[in-house]
Amino acid sequence: MIKIALFQPDIPQNTAATIRLCACLNATLEIIEPCGFQFDEKRLKNIYMDYYKNCKIIRYQSFDDFIKTKKDKRIILITTKAEKNYYNFDFKKNDTILFGRESAGVPDSVHEIADARLKIPMSKKTRSLNVVTSISIVLSEALRQNNYNNL
Repeated sequence: MIKIALFQPDIPQNTAATIRLCACLNATLEIIEPCGFQFDEKRLKNIYMDYYKNCKIIRYQSFDDFIKTKKDKRIILITTKAEKNYYNFDFKKNDTILFGRESAGVPDSVHEIADARLKIPMSKKTRSLNVVTSISIVLSEALRQNNYNNL
């Protein structure tokens, strides 16, 4: 199963919307803490509604804890700093697709660990997409490539 990982998310509304998206598309959500907000069910419930119980969520206390679980699995970083477009990449079923903090992306040390760095091409007049929009775009392509029809 393809996994989506959020690196130290800043915005609770985006995290809640990601929970809903992952529940709908049957993707595991991995959250790498610390978050920029208190992660609790009551705070996020208005946005994710009842989708929380339908989403497999794994929380890691740190990036080091996250990395320890990825020994033989690829980490694919989505970043505006990449050269290669996401649609020119061959996603595999066991990939973890990593997205950075809304405010700052990921540190250079995370870039160095990633097995691949990909971007979503966009207008040069803009900086970035909303993280949930980015997740939707890339996750849909990864699912398409893997003929994932068992939703």
